[in-house]
Amino acid sequence: MNYFSPEMNVQDVNKISMLGLAHIGDAVYELLIRTMLCSKGHSNVTQLHNLTVSYVKAPAQAKALEKILPRLTEEENVIYKRGRNTHVHSVPHNAAVSEYHTATGLEALFGWLYLQGKRERIQELFAVIMEDEDHAS
Repeated sequence: MNYFSPEMNVQDVNKISMLGLAHIGDAVYELLIRTMLCSKGHSNVTQLHNLTVSYVKAPAQAKALEKILPRLTEEENVIYKRGRNTHVHSVPHNAAVSEYHTATGLEALFGWLYLQGKRERIQELFAVIMEDEDHAS
């Protein structure tokens, strides 16, 4: 298996727990954010870190989900909802419980897409999330 660029079948991906998918999706989403920031010319490490955190914290991810929710397929919506409804063991102090659950659903969705090799779909959704985004420009 190519762990850098997996292409698992949907049946195998669906065997992974929602928190497992969110674990992968968290890394995928953060890599997209880091890549976007560097491509915009940010090079100061402290600035990169602070900007990255501003995008990947739960409240920001909850807002990102709101942007793409109307564009999700029925199957993607099911995955998002399953991730959102998964029991999490703790919630960071800087996030409301609802935001954290929404962020977990977003991460599960990105993990689910990534493991299937659906990078074009990830890029489509990420482009919608980044539309009209100006705080990292």
